[in-house]
Amino acid sequence: MGNRGMEDLIPIVNKLQDAFATIGLSHSLDLPQIAVVGGQSAGKSSVLENFVGRDFLPRGSGIVTRRPLILQLINSNTEHGEFLHNKGKKYTDFDEIRKEIEAETDRITGSNKGISNVPINLRVYSPHVLNLTLIDLPGMTKVPVGDQPADIEFQIRSMVFEFISKDNCLILAVSPANADLANSDALKVAKEVDPKGLRTIGVLTKLDLMDQGTHARNILENKHLPLRRGYVGVVNRSQRDIDGRKDIKAALAGERKYFLTHPEYRHLADKMGTPFLQRQLNQQLTNHIRDTLPELRNKLQSQLLTLEEEVKEFKDFSYDDPARQTKAMLQLVQSFGVDFEKKIEGSGDQINTVELSGGAKINRIFHERYPFEVVRMEYDEKELRREISYAIKNIHGVRVGLFTPDMAFEAITKKQISRLKEPSLKCVDMVVNELNNVVRECGEKMARYPRLREETERIICTHIRENEQKTKSMVISLIEIQLAYMNTNHEDFIGFANASAAARTQGRSTKQTPPMNQVIRKGWLSLHNVSFIKGGSRDFWFVLTAESLSWFKDEEEKEKKYMLPLDGLRLRDAESGFMSRRSAFALFIPDQRNVYKDHKQLELSCETTEETDAWKASFLRAGVYPERAREAAEGEGETPDNVGSMDPQLERQVETIRNLVDSYMGIISKQVRDLVPKALMALMINHCRDFIQGEMLAHLYSAGGTDQLMEESAEEAQRREELLKMYTTTQQALKIIGEVNMNTKSTTVPPPVDNDDLIKPFSNGPHPGQQPAAPGRRPAPQSVPSRPTPNHTGPPPSGPLRPSPVPSIPSRPDVPSRPAPSVPRRPGDSGRNPSVPSRPNIPARP
Repeated sequence: MGNRGMEDLIPIVNKLQDAFATIGLSHSLDLPQIAVVGGQSAGKSSVLENFVGRDFLPRGSGIVTRRPLILQLINSNTEHGEFLHNKGKKYTDFDEIRKEIEAETDRITGSNKGISNVPINLRVYSPHVLNLTLIDLPGMTKVPVGDQPADIEFQIRSMVFEFISKDNCLILAVSPANADLANSDALKVAKEVDPKGLRTIGVLTKLDLMDQGTHARNILENKHLPLRRGYVGVVNRSQRDIDGRKDIKAALAGERKYFLTHPEYRHLADKMGTPFLQRQLNQQLTNHIRDTLPELRNKLQSQLLTLEEEVKEFKDFSYDDPARQTKAMLQLVQSFGVDFEKKIEGSGDQINTVELSGGAKINRIFHERYPFEVVRMEYDEKELRREISYAIKNIHGVRVGLFTPDMAFEAITKKQISRLKEPSLKCVDMVVNELNNVVRECGEKMARYPRLREETERIICTHIRENEQKTKSMVISLIEIQLAYMNTNHEDFIGFANASAAARTQGRSTKQTPPMNQVIRKGWLSLHNVSFIKGGSRDFWFVLTAESLSWFKDEEEKEKKYMLPLDGLRLRDAESGFMSRRSAFALFIPDQRNVYKDHKQLELSCETTEETDAWKASFLRAGVYPERAREAAEGEGETPDNVGSMDPQLERQVETIRNLVDSYMGIISKQVRDLVPKALMALMINHCRDFIQGEMLAHLYSAGGTDQLMEESAEEAQRREELLKMYTTTQQALKIIGEVNMNTKSTTVPPPVDNDDLIKPFSNGPHPGQQPAAPGRRPAPQSVPSRPTPNHTGPPPSGPLRPSPVPSIPSRPDVPSRPAPSVPRRPGDSGRNPSVPSRPNIPARP
């Protein structure tokens, strides 16, 4: 055939198919193959068995093929079969192959006639086959059987289209000759995915079962319902022959005899039958591979580049080499330390664009979450005044106090300082949790070695827990240092004289607040109080300043919707809607006044918790403080104990102490919020980084030997073997593709044909595949039905017994193969029908 080099590529394509299917990547490359499609009982399985020369496919009534069977035929000196799902076992008894196919089918689909698109890979070695790769697909049906789902027709069609829609798949359309070919399911689906007919090969079965006096000669000659690649007729064993265990070799001999002796087919005998179909498919597949080589080569080269990245660490040396294991462990530990530092410091090769992580998240904890928690725990205004009043009265006792006692200031201030412990320790917990997340992320590169990863994470997490206790002790010490001595001479402290003067004027201590026109934050928020639909919301562009909150239609800030003053506002968490992942909060006024129109609170929400925390921190800078627990309790109807009416002198003393506490706590809060993050950086984050880079390797060596730590998981070892196998196979395939591309040739594809009748049945006239025939002689040419051919001006066809009304089809493959003696006896171009006596040599054809 001139394509011996190309035939060598088919086994390589089979190996690629097996390699990809083994690791679950069977669809990553569109490999050339032949899909066998047709209706139920069209004879698909019999055609395949004739190729092999053995009975090995399941048989029965109804749907028998319920999973795709990828059949790889390989020419070999021995005869046996192998399954991909049962590697290493050779099946020499083909009855066992049939039982294994049935068992493997039932394992996935069950015994209720269900179907599955998971293929079964079977490789058959035999000296009687040519190299081929075929896919036997379930026969198309229309009526469910047994426990089959009602949409079984749709499921089978979807499975068939999944295979035949690929450009590299040839379609072997099998149709029975004793049925209306215009309604053939195989030809219809082939027409849908291959309208130009470049990939479709027709097979006509059951020629011997046609009604007496009919034949399919015009179809086999590619006159009616023509295909670009033509039709091949075959004669399979009947059900009686199968039940009688008729040998396939004898059946093939009977098939040859049938075509040689049949008066309508004997002139086509050399182009009919299973052996010719097998050679034709081999040639068509090799030619198809030849045509698809450029695209296949590109895909393989791209796949090879990807594989080289994955196998570069173990392709050039043995996995069990101790030197390699030591080197790999050192590289992994060093890479772990580099990745940890990059995630904390904020640099790195891979930047997370989805969410905050590592150092960015710790930074948010330091500057948003922690200050917010500190402010929430500082003090409550009403509670603070009540405590100051009780302290002053208890210090005076039975006496009437004339002066403001400084002991009340010290008692109240120490109590407020002690409350800073809780948010500070909570900040340590949040940082520890984020460090553990960073350690887990950095350990992903050690996934190949589960024991090394587990030991590394255990050592580092243990070190973090140890430093956590030291850091918490330091944080508690910072609070206790502030409690140990009250420095009332601090330069930022308001002092008694200024506090008294402010109390006399009922003023407040001066706080550092942003300028009134300073913009603190801008961004999109969802407002839940504007939609007429309950639970609905709309997005607006919000602008927060030191004195107001405004929202606009969009970020251009041209159309202002509303401006809300911040005076008296408080902030609290709100519940998100049902099935909502948004993080919500609300603004309200403690005395139950309306905030916005008729609403008691303004409900806002963000996409993520990080955005919500950032907005809360911004409101905190603007003077909008979060709700305290006591306020929430009062809002639910609980009434606190009343102190009683205060005289003006006591009220001035309470105001003085309150101003002093406010001023001093401002100083302490600023110092604590500055020192706690520094302590965390020094005692935990930096210390953990130094430990990873300097001491972790020694701890790993003390935990176990290198061979134990560098032991691969079973899944990783299997993946490595499959990758190496795929890498080697891909290299070999690329090499052979290069050789075949230079040393092979292929035949051209036949010209297009007009086969529009494949997509609709004939509305009148006799059956297109069956013409009446008189016994012992061919029918008269006038009895052959013909299709009118508009605009046909060429001469009539030059074949014997081909009347002039029949349209000229340039794709007739049988014309060049007709014997030379019949050419001089053809009539001229006068359009007269040829006479029967002018064919003296036909009975003598072999």
